Formats: sequence, structure tokens, C-alpha cells
Amino acid sequence: MYKIAIIGSGFSGISAAAYLSKMGYEVHVFEKNDQLGGRASIIITDSGYIFDKGPSWYWMPDVFEQFFTDFGANIADYYDLKLLNPSFEIYYGENDKLSVPENFESLCDLFESIEVGSSLKLKKFLSDAAYKYKVGMQDLIYKPCDSIFEFCNLKTLKGIFTTQIFTSFSKEVRSYFKNPKLIALMEFPVLFLGAMPQETPALYSLMNYAGLKLGTWYPMGGFSKVVDGMVAIAKKNGTHFHTNSSISKINSIGDQVNSIIVNGEEQKFDIVVGSADYHHIEEKLLDKEVKNYNSEYWETKTFAPSCLIFYIGVNKKIENLQHHTLFFDEDLYQHSIEIYKNPTWPSKPLFYVCCPSVTDNSVAPDGHENLFFLMPLAPNVVDNEQNREKYFDVMVNRFEKLVGTTIKENIDYKQSYCVNDFKQDYNSYKGNAYGLANTLMQTAILKPKLRNKKLKNLFYAGQLTVPGPGVPPALISGKIVSNLISQQFKMN
Repeated sequence: MYKIAIIGSGFSGISAAAYLSKMGYEVHVFEKNDQLGGRASIIITDSGYIFDKGPSWYWMPDVFEQFFTDFGANIADYYDLKLLNPSFEIYYGENDKLSVPENFESLCDLFESIEVGSSLKLKKFLSDAAYKYKVGMQDLIYKPCDSIFEFCNLKTLKGIFTTQIFTSFSKEVRSYFKNPKLIALMEFPVLFLGAMPQETPALYSLMNYAGLKLGTWYPMGGFSKVVDGMVAIAKKNGTHFHTNSSISKINSIGDQVNSIIVNGEEQKFDIVVGSADYHHIEEKLLDKEVKNYNSEYWETKTFAPSCLIFYIGVNKKIENLQHHTLFFDEDLYQHSIEIYKNPTWPSKPLFYVCCPSVTDNSVAPDGHENLFFLMPLAPNVVDNEQNREKYFDVMVNRFEKLVGTTIKENIDYKQSYCVNDFKQDYNSYKGNAYGLANTLMQTAILKPKLRNKKLKNLFYAGQLTVPGPGVPPALISGKIVSNLISQQFKMN
């Protein structure tokens, strides 16, 4: 039996572990922190708050469903999903709010009320996006992207061109809609994919289909319930999980990895999967001569944003606040420039607030609210307490003004998280939060490879490789790499 080490217990690592264990391999997952789940860890306070530290948007529910189905299980066996209505709200200014309904016909009516003729355009846009979603999910996203030859069949080639994988997303949106509010609504998902809309493939209109047609969901209890369910599946199939287990070295002889150093001790393995930060694994754990990429390579890459997050508890209920709220009362383009083109702390930032206690009373004490403030931010900016507090005031002041309530004097829990924390907790390159950007030149075969080119038994998974950033792609990344391993190292 082959013995496999997986470095990192984020979604890609747990996914890979579950699939590989099911195939009969002996799998050990090593997590440097004291919780499993990577960025999807939680904060539990003595006063009764439970904060999701990372992911909060549950889109593409079919990907999660497929994971559990692959193991003969149902999501409902592990956590309770709730469809949110409205899906989310957007503030464009004072007394200028757009509530995005879950019902599609209501959404069409909303579009029409803002821009005459846009409801028909929305239907056409999302029909095209549905096709991209189908082709992308069936024919493109599960490919390991080892070489261009994977795409050399008529069906896949047709899929590449009809999904507009090399066309600008911004251009696509603007060919349908003229009103700036609708454009902002359609473009906001790609801000978190890691690039300006002008440099993101039009393929990613599939995200609009996922959000506006498949719905925005919430796992009751928070995203950690998804982690718990996946870990339970992996353990059921025999995976061994090890927390507080830091990896300092991957040892190799010739073209083979033969061991890893865990908390200072050597452990032998036949195969290693690096699902932690790809750059960290290459720069810190491997000898120079067996790395896939050098430092200069990573410097040329465009990374998804980092972010400034505040986990806030307030000792009152807040009226007129939904589960997800986007504060787009400033210019999206300007904020994007200050993330991607001229990296700096933003002059007039957009931000996002999640209030899961609107939906789930288990995440806050009775009569209290659980708030998650998030501001996208350029990676590797100077992170200090002064900057954090400055932007805390910016966000809270605008929140209070637009929502029409005060919260500062009601805060009974507050913790920040930013660039330095991403580096410290996840060895995240430049403190990025979401991985490698899905730009036109960082798509499919142009992403860092899932295989090490010099070590035949070292593989990679996660948000810096195929298929890209986000929780569903991370789940898929784990599945792809498990299939690569099973093809190369067949069980008897």
C-alpha cells in the first residue's frame, strides 16, 4: 500500500485525502495550525460568538453535492443548507439600495425597473452563462491542464471558444448592460477571483449564473460545518489527520520524494501532495534544484487580493440588514486599480459585510449580531495597527450612515485579520487571501502545474494551481490530483 502525505488541510487537502483514502491509499494530512479547514477555520468566543474566519459565500452548490455523492452520502447527512432570500444587497449610496431576490422572475423585474429592456438581456446573458457553466464544469474544469493536448478534441475546442475563455469579462458585461448599477452587480464576483474585470476571461460569467440562478446558500452553523462534513467523510474512508504538525522540509533522492520533516522528525512517505501555499512549498520546503518555479516566476504572477477583515460582535439587533451586503457607494474601478495596478491601501474602498446571525441564531448570543467586515486589499501592503484602525473607522462610519444605525458603542467583541495574519497562519504568498488571479494569461494550462516536473511523486493542489481560487475549485483541485495519483501509482 502506498503511503501518502498531504500538506495542509484546506478544502483541496481534505478533498484529496477523502478520494485517495477511498481508493485504498494510506493517507496522512498534516496541518500546521490547531484546526482543520485552512482558511475556513473559526473563532469561538467565551461570550458565545462563532465567527467564520474565511469563506462566507456558498455558491455552486452542485460542486459540494457532487463531492458528497461521490462517497454515497448526502449533504443533509452532515449539514443543513438554507437558501437565502434576498441573495444579497448592494448599497450604492444613501437611500440607494438594491436587494437581489432569489426568485429569477423577480430579478428580471428588478433589472427592467433600472434599465428598460435589460430583463431580456439578462435572460440572454444568463442563458449564455448557463452554457458556459455546463461546458466549464463538464469539459474544462476537471482537466489537470498538463498540456494543450488535453484540449485537442472537437468538443473541448468548441467549448473553449464558445465559453469565451480568452475574451474580456468586462467587455462581455458591457455588451449587454449600460446602467452602472447593473454593471457593478454583474462585475462584483470577479473582484474576488483576483483580477480587474477587464482582464478576467468572459468564461467567468458562469459565476453570475451560479450566484443569480443557482442561488446563494448558507450552511447552518457556518462554513466550518462543511469542513466537519468533509473531514468525517475522509475519516470514514481511513484518512489520518494531524494538527499542530508543521512541515519544514520535503526530502528527495534522485527523482523521488522519500520523506518529510514533521515537527523536526523525519517521516517516510511514498507520495506527497502539497495543498498548502504552492510558493511556500517550493521556496521553503524543497531543494532549489527540484523546484518547479523560481522566485522570479512568482514575482511575475498576478495574485488575487488580500483583505482586511474585522470580526465584530454587537450587543443589539440591527434592523434592515441582510445576510450579505455589499457597500459599493464608491468606485469599483478605482478600488480595482489600487489592488492590481498601483498596489496601495485604497483611497475610497468598497467593502462587504456578512451578518450570519440574521439567518442563524446559533452564531451569536441572544439579542446580539455577528458581523464580518471585509475590505479587498492589494497583497503585501504595509500592515500595521494604525492602518487597520483607520479603515475600521472608514468602514463602520459608512456602514452606520448607509444602514441607518449606530454600532460602535455596542461592540462587545472585535478582532482584526489582515496581510500579516495570512502570512503567519497560512504561509500565504504576499499575504494573499484568494490565491492566483484568474487573468486571461493565468488560465488553464497557463497556471502552475499540479505535478512537480522533477520529482515523480510530488503533486500540488489548491488555489495557486488548477482550477483556481474559491472553495468549489479547491474541492475540484483535490479530486483532480487524486485522479492523477491513481493513474500513476495504481493500487494492487
